[in-house]
Order: sequence, then C-alpha cells, then structure tokens
Amino acid sequence: MHRHHNGLKTTLLFAGLFAVLLAIGGVIAAGTGRAGWIWVFALIGVASTAYSYWNSDKIAIRSMHAYPVAEAEQPEMYQIVRELSERAGQPMPRLYVAPTPSPNAFATGRSPQHAAVCCTEGILRMLNARELRGVLGHELMHVYNRDILTSSVAAAVAGVITSVAQFLMFFGAGRDNRNANPLALIALSLLAPVAASVIQMSISRTREYDADEDGARLTGDPLALASALYKLEHGIQAAPLPKEQRLENAAHLMIANPFRNARNLFSTHPPMSDRVQRLEGMAHQLGQG
Repeated sequence: MHRHHNGLKTTLLFAGLFAVLLAIGGVIAAGTGRAGWIWVFALIGVASTAYSYWNSDKIAIRSMHAYPVAEAEQPEMYQIVRELSERAGQPMPRLYVAPTPSPNAFATGRSPQHAAVCCTEGILRMLNARELRGVLGHELMHVYNRDILTSSVAAAVAGVITSVAQFLMFFGAGRDNRNANPLALIALSLLAPVAASVIQMSISRTREYDADEDGARLTGDPLALASALYKLEHGIQAAPLPKEQRLENAAHLMIANPFRNARNLFSTHPPMSDRVQRLEGMAHQLGQG
C-alpha cells in the first residue's frame, strides 16, 4: 500500500499517548511509594487495547444496530466492493447496512480477513454509484492500512487515561496518596484527559487523510470521493445521528463525523473543505477535472 510520512506522525502521537498514561502511573507511584503502579497502568493499557482490537468489528456493528446484507439485497454495494477488493488483491469483507437516514459509512475488523464494511441506509439513498465507489474505496483502505488497529489502540488508551484521571480527581486525596503533590494530582486529573483526547483526535485525522488519498488511488477517481464528501457534509447536518454514548464510541470509525456542528478541537475528522481540496488537487495532478 502507499506509504505516508504520516506514519511517523502517528508513531510520535502514540508515544505521547502512552507517555501520558505512564505519567499518571508515575505520579501515583511517587505518592504511594510503590513503583509498581507504573506497570499496573501500562498493563491496563495493553489489556484494553487487546480487547478493543479483537472485538472492534462486533462493537461497531452492534452500536449502529447494523444488519448483514446478501448480494441480492444490495447488488450495487457488492459489485463495487468485490471489484475494489480484487483490484487490491484482498479478500471480500462482510457487508452490513445500518438502519438510519443519517448518511455515513465505516469499516471495521482486525484484519482484511476479519473485516466488515457498513453503509447506512441514508448514504445508499444519497450517493450515486460513482460516489459510493469513492466512499467504499476509502473504507477498504482503512482495513488494508490496518487503521482499525490504530484507532482501537488510540481509543482504548485514551479511555484508560480518562478513567484513571477521574479516579485521581475523586480519590487523589486519600490516605494512599498522602505524600503526593496535590497540585500535581489536580493538574494531572484535569489535563490528562484533554491531552489524551487531542492526541487521539490527531491520530484519527491523520488516518482520514491517508484513507482519502489511498482510496482515491484505489478507485482512480479522486473527484468521486470529493463529491461524496461534499454531499455527506450537508446530508449529516440535515440528518445527524443522536449524541448517544454508543454512537460517540463509534464516531471515529465513520467517513464523516456523524453529529451536527461537530467541527472543533476534539473532532475526530479533519474539515471536509480540507479533504475535498486535497482530493481536487490530487485529481489535478492526475490530469482529471
């Protein structure tokens, strides 16, 4: 697959995420006099990552109440995915449809051999065949680039950091932490979740740019994906997903942020205008449009 300088950026971001986790363990270890706390939180991060990785497909599909579809039910979707999978030399993923008018799509699974691609009913109604092909190419590249592992690790570790920071906030002044610096505990409790969220969102945005580029290369049609993204931005504003925890947990997997007015520092996706501009520039380089 196409190699990106963003790989180095992702590695550095992951290093920052684990550094925050170990910093929490270090503060607790200093307060309790037990260095083992550092290893405890490192193991918690590894365990959470493993669980999220192995169950990512089930968790995401369940959160969207998606149902499997046969080729007779979605022939166009099957035709596109089969053609792109064969072009990439990869196995055919399982296909699902989520029963919501909000237009979106996502891919999940720990490897190309255990992958699933899901489209909402809304996106299937909104896009034409060319645009849908662009979206499915994007989603397949998430699988082929092992982005599900990347996002699962980031989400799991960020979740552990937030949970531990909340624990520190409520129990940091307890007897076990009497030697800890209270200002350090308060600062860590407040800043660690923010740092974890920013790093997680940066990783997610990096992966989206890569999947846009690689998906456009797979389909050979950057403008199709650009057109689809433009439609999705307006379609989601008209029919967003409700802000429920189960959906927020899966939002980072989707091709577009599924919530209304979601553009902020903690958004899981880069601005649509930037993505469209990059794809249009790519098409210009290829002599298209």
